[in-house]
Amino acid sequence: MAVTVIVIAYENRQERHWLSLSFITMYPNASATTSGAEPNKASHFTHISRPIHDPTNSSTSSSSSDASTDASDVDISIYPDGKMSLAGISLRAMLLGTSLGLLASLSLFLSTVYQTPLWRVPFFVASLSLFHFLEFYVTAQYNTRYATVSAFLLSSNGWAYNIAHGSAIVECLVSHIFWPGQTAVGRLVTVTEPFFGSSVSLLLVAGFVFLLIGQVIRTLAMAQAASNFNHHVQSQHQEGHILVNTGLYRYLRHPSYFGFFWWGLGTQLVLGNIVCFVGYSLVLWRFFSSRIKREETYLISFFGDEYVQYRKATAVGIPGI
Repeated sequence: MAVTVIVIAYENRQERHWLSLSFITMYPNASATTSGAEPNKASHFTHISRPIHDPTNSSTSSSSSDASTDASDVDISIYPDGKMSLAGISLRAMLLGTSLGLLASLSLFLSTVYQTPLWRVPFFVASLSLFHFLEFYVTAQYNTRYATVSAFLLSSNGWAYNIAHGSAIVECLVSHIFWPGQTAVGRLVTVTEPFFGSSVSLLLVAGFVFLLIGQVIRTLAMAQAASNFNHHVQSQHQEGHILVNTGLYRYLRHPSYFGFFWWGLGTQLVLGNIVCFVGYSLVLWRFFSSRIKREETYLISFFGDEYVQYRKATAVGIPGI
């Protein structure tokens, strides 16, 4: 009589799983059998071993391989300390969006329900939030390689930029809290609108117009220039940099500066600031006058007579420049 023993073994060899089957057939040592088996026949051994496909292990190995390959291809500039840090960009975008929504709502509430001139302060900060968000968004959309954390322009303009905005807020608060009511100049430029009989300050209207036009033109200028726009003056001619003379650039050779200048003055008219309006006018004029002069020196070296002729045919749109 033959006896067959089946042995099943499971092994892990070099991160692969194997299943082994062993068949051992043994025959008793007998001189005669009644079952038909041959006497004194040696035991028979059969071994089968096959690897088992493990989806989990395969996926893990593949993922590890892919991860190591991908890791070597990842741009380290998108990491938290990089100039295009995804964490830094998302945090700034969230804060600017939250600020815009909350302060715009507060401004509307203070101007309609509470009816206080202090609505101007949250409106100003909301306008700043929108401005800085659009600086990054348009850069990311049309000039992606320069969509760095600094493209928000929140800190890259230096301490003077932040002091200017802080001073504007302080002047607005002080003037409306300690000296409420209109000044003599304010009364001269106030008219009564014909629909509801309310008094409307022409300075306030002009402020809204300057702010809106300035923001729209700056944003469009950045979009139309696309990869030819940069927040920093370029001293070397980059590959692919062309002279843009279509769209807004057909009429203004520095429309983004034009937009920034009038946007800045518009914010001060909305705030009702006299001192900061004069200060903004002088500082912005001096800044853009110097910057345009330096930038056009480089542009002439890049494009030669083509830029000289273009400069003669277009304006800057800022008085005295």
